[in-house]
Amino acid sequence: MKTVGIREFRDQATTLMAGNETLIIERHGTPIGFFVPVVATDRHAGRDALGALGAVVEQVLEQTGIDEDALVREITGKRTHR
Repeated sequence: MKTVGIREFRDQATTLMAGNETLIIERHGTPIGFFVPVVATDRHAGRDALGALGAVVEQVLEQTGIDEDALVREITGKRTHR
């Protein structure tokens, strides 16, 4: 997993997304999003994979009782600011 700033992501998105590495996108040191590469043979498979990932995240949140901010801290080791 690699951490990139929002400006770096914007300026180098094509290059960064061509890799197979998950990216944590930050603004001023605070995680604001993730890019998770999906290997799919077609758009429908990609959308299905994204839907499955979302379902897994929702299940983790529900089963553990943690909120999204706590999950981000767990994944990134950083606090979020809202």
